[in-house]
Amino acid sequence: MRSQVSRAPRRRERRMGLRDELLKAIWHAFTALDVDRSGKVSKSQLKVLSHNLCTVMKIPHDPVALEEHFKDNDEGPVSNQGYMPYLNRFILDKVQDNFDRMDFNKMCWTLCARKNISHLLISEKDAFKVWCIFNFLSEDKYPLVIVAEEIEYFLRKLTEAMGSNWIQEKFDAYKGQLVKKQNCLNAWELIELVGMGYFSKGLDRQTVSMGINEVFQELILDVIKQGYMMKKGHKRKNWTERWFVLRPNVISYYLSEDLREKKGDILLDRNCCVESLPDKEGKKCLFIVKCSDKSFEISASDKKKKQEWIQAIQTCLNLLRKGLPAPHRELRQKRREQRRKQQAEQEELEDRMKRLQATNENRQRELDTLRKKLDEAAAKAAREEQMRLQTQVELQDRYRMDLEREKMVRQQMEQQVAQKSSELEQYLQRMRELEDMYRLLEEALEDERQARQDAETVRKLQARLLEDEATKRTKLEQIHLQQQRAISQTEAEKLELQNERLAKEAALQAAMEQLVLLENERQGALQQYQEVMKKLEDAATKTQSLKNKVAHHEGLIRLIQPGTRAPQRITNWGPSSFTEAELDQRERKWQQQKNRTAQTQ
Repeated sequence: MRSQVSRAPRRRERRMGLRDELLKAIWHAFTALDVDRSGKVSKSQLKVLSHNLCTVMKIPHDPVALEEHFKDNDEGPVSNQGYMPYLNRFILDKVQDNFDRMDFNKMCWTLCARKNISHLLISEKDAFKVWCIFNFLSEDKYPLVIVAEEIEYFLRKLTEAMGSNWIQEKFDAYKGQLVKKQNCLNAWELIELVGMGYFSKGLDRQTVSMGINEVFQELILDVIKQGYMMKKGHKRKNWTERWFVLRPNVISYYLSEDLREKKGDILLDRNCCVESLPDKEGKKCLFIVKCSDKSFEISASDKKKKQEWIQAIQTCLNLLRKGLPAPHRELRQKRREQRRKQQAEQEELEDRMKRLQATNENRQRELDTLRKKLDEAAAKAAREEQMRLQTQVELQDRYRMDLEREKMVRQQMEQQVAQKSSELEQYLQRMRELEDMYRLLEEALEDERQARQDAETVRKLQARLLEDEATKRTKLEQIHLQQQRAISQTEAEKLELQNERLAKEAALQAAMEQLVLLENERQGALQQYQEVMKKLEDAATKTQSLKNKVAHHEGLIRLIQPGTRAPQRITNWGPSSFTEAELDQRERKWQQQKNRTAQTQ
């Protein structure tokens, strides 16, 4: 069940591939019927084309229904939908892979060849084969063209089939002509390229025809290998020479290489196998092809041919087991996928370049805006400089008027010198101050001229640094705002910490005062404690002396102490003068003393 499910998509792919191949040939026929290149063909011609397609592809059709479809009353499916939907629905959807592809291609070729082929060095039969190869290698886009990569692939295989050496430099030179044709050719341009003999100079027509036929058999007829070998019969067991042709799913053998009389087929499937055999019956280079119903013993001409045939048949069996197409079809698909990938990468690169160009344009507009702002700033600075110079001139005029006025006053003062001798010194002092001010003014003017020169230099520097300043100003404003917020937050925290510090200092001061009081109390308590300890020591000394005295008379007398009314102990001297607890204490001391004595000994 799983194998059936996995084979279903492959059958759909093969069906779609068959539809694409058929559409290419039909497109050529339809284009040939479109004489004025308007994309429209008369219904009578389309009816004939549809009838021929159904006949050559063995599609059951009703002539009466066909007449109804192509009536001129504008009510049929062709009038309402166009020919392409009609072709898909009534012809291509019904086609089965049970017809002769060559008859189909020859029918389409007949419709389009006469209008497009001129005098060539190759025959019409060879031109038909090149046309079929074009349909196989062309892109799945309309109008049909073959790209430079596929042209090189075809010409390389044709050159190898003709026994010549491929010259890459020659094809690279031809690529310069392909640029004028957008690096692609249509079918008739490819036929003309082969027919003009540009890549087959020095070769006769028969060699070119044989090369075209070999490439045609490989690419169109799926011929993987062919040649003469000996085959053992099934009934007479005799060995006869046959022309073998290997395709992906069958080995056909003919009477000769003209393929006119077929003698049989060896059908290949997943269960077939090919094995080498030892020499026997006087035959060498033997191998056997085992199928489910029969086995075929074959003898090659030499060991090299034998190994080539075994390897080729094994390759076909591996392709059948994996459900893959012929090697040249798989390579064609890989080349197409590679071109699609390169085209996608090229489109992505172009899109990226467009984005970069748009970004550059935006940046150029920003630079233009910045230059405009710089020009405005420079104009503003020039206006400010002019205003400053005007103000300076006004100040100089004012100072000049003041000097003239002072001169007049000085003349008046000289006239009154006799009367105002006391004011003369003050006036002279003032004149000296004014002269100093004038000198300072001249120095200031000189400094101002120098500053103006420095300002001009600075302005030039500013023009260079203005672009950096514009970008840094925003960052500085942000940093300034952050610093303001941080300063405000820090001030609040500082005020709060200061309040806490004051509170803690007050608490610390109170604690220090309390500590001083406690220290004084501790000193008094310590003094009292020392006095008490001294009294206790004196009392302990007295008590020890009394105990020593009692120890000398411990059996005679006992201090009168409050105690229990327990029965008294009897000693050698009468009732004891100590209690049972005191006796236990004495026994423990005696035992400890005894133990120490024993340890010492």
